[in-house]
Amino acid sequence: MVDGFDLVIVGAGPAGLEAARSASRAGRKVAVIDDNPRPGGQIWRHDPTGRAARPLRRLLSDLQSHEATRLFPGHRLVAFESGPTLVLESATGAQRIRGECLLLATGARELFLPFPGWTLPGIYGAGGLQALAKGGWPVAGRRVVLAGSGPLLLASAATLLRHGARIEGILEQAPTTDLLGFLALLPRWPLQTLAALALLRRLFRVPYWRGSWVTEARGREGLQEIVITDGRRESVLPCELLGTGYGLVPNIEAANLLGCELTAGPHPAVRVGSRGETSRPGLYAAGEITGIGGAGRARLQGALAGAAAVGDRRQADRLLGRSRHAEAYGRHLARHFRLGEPVRHLARPETILCRCEEVPLARIAEIPGDDSRSLRLLTRIGMGPCQGRICLHALAETRPEPFLPDWLTRPRPPLFPARLETLAGPERGPLP
Repeated sequence: MVDGFDLVIVGAGPAGLEAARSASRAGRKVAVIDDNPRPGGQIWRHDPTGRAARPLRRLLSDLQSHEATRLFPGHRLVAFESGPTLVLESATGAQRIRGECLLLATGARELFLPFPGWTLPGIYGAGGLQALAKGGWPVAGRRVVLAGSGPLLLASAATLLRHGARIEGILEQAPTTDLLGFLALLPRWPLQTLAALALLRRLFRVPYWRGSWVTEARGREGLQEIVITDGRRESVLPCELLGTGYGLVPNIEAANLLGCELTAGPHPAVRVGSRGETSRPGLYAAGEITGIGGAGRARLQGALAGAAAVGDRRQADRLLGRSRHAEAYGRHLARHFRLGEPVRHLARPETILCRCEEVPLARIAEIPGDDSRSLRLLTRIGMGPCQGRICLHALAETRPEPFLPDWLTRPRPPLFPARLETLAGPERGPLP
């Protein structure tokens, strides 16, 4: 039996939960699915050392007051069937649900740029290291450096500091002129300004290097030190943990399977209208999947898209102006934290680009730049467990290829590795 809902939302982060609240208030039957064991996404990830974020508590309280709203935590979307019916998998089995409308709020993941030594134990994504600390992984007393670009570095550093880590420094690749330009217009967005001031207050003792980046990581069995530069001179900084983050990449895979129109560029996003509608009727998208712009933008876009998806035009119209203002913040963020050329080309010929298949940059360089089939067959890049989610976006920055836009936007079901009995369907019974 397939459960039916008026609206099915994929993703229980800020955008997905706000969409669910809008739809629930309109009296609709709503399902929210997420592969994490608790709702909140990365920005509101559960931290056992403290209370859940106040906005998350309010959202969950509102949703719990609506009996027709159902959360599916710990359920991963692996495929679509006709309808579309969503095929979900959890630790206890498989389930299929269907919605009159579908809203994708699948968020984003970190962009990694390869450099010598980046595969050493002790090197993580900045957001990944933050998530580990929130999950109870021991960081107390350990020397940590955050490097890359954007506000995520500050948020990760604040979390690690709260859990007892020794933050040796934050390396922001954007130059001082870009940072000053960003700060000059930040007061146009008061909530983002308050969030930035709160982070800076908690990190005022932490060294913050502008226009600087990591060129190499060194160590025997694990990370021991990094080489950093400002483009003029290099220095060595001892550390045990390094969190890198050069921005975010929208998780467009589910939208791809449904044939949604995407934006152009090396890291495509789902193209939406002013109310979150995609190119597919009855299918909406909100949050980082439509472009990177922070939690405030995601929440507004989710509330707007959720209202529009269930036909609440009055609420959608009320949110339209605020949503456009939040969109402008996303553009402001992208303009001042754009990646500089030096960080794109740190990989040496022997540097591993695809970690799943252990493919070095030199091996990729041997293949003609217009032959994606040969590149896949001879190197297996993009064919490992991550299915290109890490390496192909790194390649798009390191060595842009003419075939990459098509490769990055090619649907490949299932979305994630799944049990055969999940894909076979309940009507056929468990496989022997």
